[in-house]
Amino acid sequence: MDSLDADDDPVLFALGASHAFGERVADATHVALSAHEEREFEDGEHKTRSLVNVRDRDVYVVHSLYGDAEQSGNDKIVKLLLFIGALKDAAAARVTAVVPYLAYARKDRKSKTRDPVATRYIAQMFEAVGVDGVVTLDVHNLAAYQNAFRCRAEHLEANGLFVRHFAEALGGREAVVVSPDAGGIKRAEDFRRRLEAALGRPVDIGFAEKHRSAGVVSGEAFVGEVSGRDAVIIDDMISSGTTIVRAAETCRLRGAARVYAAASHGIFAAGADRVLASEALDAIVITDSIPPLRLADQRVRAKVTQISVAALFGEAIRRMHGGGSIVDLLEN
Repeated sequence: MDSLDADDDPVLFALGASHAFGERVADATHVALSAHEEREFEDGEHKTRSLVNVRDRDVYVVHSLYGDAEQSGNDKIVKLLLFIGALKDAAAARVTAVVPYLAYARKDRKSKTRDPVATRYIAQMFEAVGVDGVVTLDVHNLAAYQNAFRCRAEHLEANGLFVRHFAEALGGREAVVVSPDAGGIKRAEDFRRRLEAALGRPVDIGFAEKHRSAGVVSGEAFVGEVSGRDAVIIDDMISSGTTIVRAAETCRLRGAARVYAAASHGIFAAGADRVLASEALDAIVITDSIPPLRLADQRVRAKVTQISVAALFGEAIRRMHGGGSIVDLLEN
């Protein structure tokens, strides 16, 4: 694809641990990352500023908001917010936050009395510093995300990339797409429909029952036929791995030949190594929205395949900058 007009290029930054991902996005947009300074102070505070003129420019800041060994998700949120504020003070015409993983998107409603609605609060923080738009990947609850932000809120999906992967991996074998809970049926059905079209043969769907309260997962019912088929469990994220492995074990008990898991965000919280080592699960496919940095068990790491969504974000930036269609991007 041709590069953007150099006289009208967007300005692209990538903060901290997202620099490598930002370079891949830059390659896709044919726009080099712009220089900036990140300075850490002894007391834990920090300063981040652009080293290029952003006056009247269209600016995109890449920063995935997951916690790692160097900074928590909270630290990354603050750094991104302060940088956006500085860009707006420097007279940027438009600033868009490009956040492959949006922290706190799971806490989108009050599940218990006096619970916080963190997704809405995060949106208010972004808006308070003057952000003009946010683009992210496969949030937990799309409606909650879209309703939380009053600025432009774009949502990308990895299903198309997963379809491309599994259309090759499944070969001629029969397949069934499985949602690990009722809440993910819409995502699973979209994936099933696309996979069926790619394979040129019928693909069924199934789902497992799941209830979660105070961190305890329950529910044993399963709807769907998996016997003798390859089951692909599709979800937005893998954190502890409990939900995915429960679904995988259920598929195995019902006669599935192979069981794969696909999730946009591989959070892999503490203890996920032990859970995901289950022999019920043959392979795990994730995107590079979060690097699998918490997986120490080499047996589990050997199961993981990582698909890059950098080109997807790069094309989204091109279209947002040039007035193109995000809907068309996702559908095609």
